[in-house]
Amino acid sequence: MTTKTYLELSQDGAGAHKFYEVTVDGLVVSVRYGRIGAAGQTQTSNFTTADKARAAAAKKIGEKVRKGYAPAVQGQRAARSVTRRAVTSAPSTARAVAPVLWRFRTGSSAFGIHVDDDHCWVGNQAGDVYTLSHTGEIQAHFSLPEGVKCLVADDFWIYAGCDDGRVYDLSSKLPFAAYDIAADVDIFWLDIHEGVLNVADRSGRLTVIDHEDEHQWSRTGQGEHAWMVRADSDAVYYGDTRGITAYAPDGGREIWHTDSQGAVLFGWQEDTAVYAGTAHRKVQRLAKEDGRVEAVYACDSTVYSCATSPGGRFVFAADAASSVYCFAEDGTRLWKLGTGAGSALSMQYRDERLYLVTSDGSLVCVDASEAAITAAQQGTVPVARDVKLAAALPTYEPATTVAAVTTVSTAPAGSVVVECVQEGGRTRVHVLSDGYEGSWNVQFPRAIREAGARYVVDALHPASGGFYRVRGDIRRLR
Repeated sequence: MTTKTYLELSQDGAGAHKFYEVTVDGLVVSVRYGRIGAAGQTQTSNFTTADKARAAAAKKIGEKVRKGYAPAVQGQRAARSVTRRAVTSAPSTARAVAPVLWRFRTGSSAFGIHVDDDHCWVGNQAGDVYTLSHTGEIQAHFSLPEGVKCLVADDFWIYAGCDDGRVYDLSSKLPFAAYDIAADVDIFWLDIHEGVLNVADRSGRLTVIDHEDEHQWSRTGQGEHAWMVRADSDAVYYGDTRGITAYAPDGGREIWHTDSQGAVLFGWQEDTAVYAGTAHRKVQRLAKEDGRVEAVYACDSTVYSCATSPGGRFVFAADAASSVYCFAEDGTRLWKLGTGAGSALSMQYRDERLYLVTSDGSLVCVDASEAAITAAQQGTVPVARDVKLAAALPTYEPATTVAAVTTVSTAPAGSVVVECVQEGGRTRVHVLSDGYEGSWNVQFPRAIREAGARYVVDALHPASGGFYRVRGDIRRLR
């Protein structure tokens, strides 16, 4: 005889929007869990008797009911709304093709990109995130449950915002969900500054969540389809169909609003300015102080993405017609070239290299040095190297249960011990090792928190706002 128990936890205005299903079939207990509307993940356990199987199932169900789950009918509650940007990619009208050094085809349309001192990161709509060296060697693969909206960095922490409403910390080999965004927020774009998550969504709302995954404030803009959000210590800069708005970090007031020349489709920031790429074929540079338009960079088609060299000396843009542009700081167009790989949906510049992620799912490295561009305009470009996946590439998946974490009997030398504690009805994580502020919380995977459990982490780093971030691997202390 087979029995099935289906539970859901969905809280209005909160992050929880998930299901938990337990099936008992003779000696086998199967648990399926995940976001409502998704297939989820399944774990199966075998028992020596039917009584033991039923007892184990009852224990699992009881634990979830105590956490707020309730019986439900599968399919009655809608899945999280997910909007993908509708993009077109026409052939480039540029006479010359950009000097592409190497190209990696991820297999699915890609929006997520980040380039730091050590790696290039690319995330696609299939949920794959790859890290590569600056010369194009693939180093690791992260497999996330849903498509990647964007990749953002906060100091040396890397986060992936996904269609399942979660933001995953990819800074160690064990990725984990650091933030869980409310089910009624149809995420468009994200930014993180000093542990505070800023979310722009389809309805034109800006939602701000702190490092403990707790809602801080939200504001509704003048338009909708908010594809731009950037943040610094002075403000949160938000762009939608009606323009760009700067809000105070605490959400208490609007600092300024500037109408845009077309709906805002992408945002970038430097120390003193923000850049908004628009559907009206322009990139606008706005002063962070008061929102005045300092310069306009005119393209020939809808602008999908933009970036700058340090300090804004050069401004780069990509359009819906598979072209990439470079402008001088004052708005003078210096060059326009075809990407050779579709339209660039996001981009970054680093050390005379322009990295693009495109509508055909490619991560493309362009030589943006003056000599290479001049040669390309004259018809001479290098032969682009196609990067191939290695057969033995390590793949890392998020920790979703305590069982997914390696257990150790003693803490290695130099590591830090933390403990899960009950506080105000929530399970939080505090530091036990000497030399740390014991009252501060630790940003830690919710999926593996268990009251009374102790864990070992490689390192902790203090962050503004009085909390610690994990750096390196997480292991459970027996």
